[in-house]
Amino acid sequence: MNSIDIENILNRKGVKPTSNRILVAKELIKASHPVSLADLEILLGFSMEKASIFRVLELFSEQEIVHVIEDGSRSFKYELCYSKTHHTISDQHVHFYCERCKETYCFESECVPLVNIPEGFYPHAINYMIKGICPKCSR
Repeated sequence: MNSIDIENILNRKGVKPTSNRILVAKELIKASHPVSLADLEILLGFSMEKASIFRVLELFSEQEIVHVIEDGSRSFKYELCYSKTHHTISDQHVHFYCERCKETYCFESECVPLVNIPEGFYPHAINYMIKGICPKCSR
């Protein structure tokens, strides 16, 4: 995905495509799994300060450009949301957290199971996390 595509994603979500925002979005697109703030800090090297990366991620979260995942590792993980409109529960998918290597994997083809929610409750997100050992670590 090139800078023009990234700019289109940001513009569609009402976010001005600044150089910092484009840099963070590029790294999220290249990532093969959800990444943490610390991961992005390493990936971006010295091109951005941690506080700037955090501000971009906060904005992306507020504008529904990223999904924020709580995997139990005590740090949030972020992945780009390709939905053209607002996040919906149908955008959510299952994740797997390896307790050995601390990597979080997306099972994008596995939808979050439907749960009957009592009347009066209106969910806006679901975090479905499976924890265990990944194939790489189980060898």
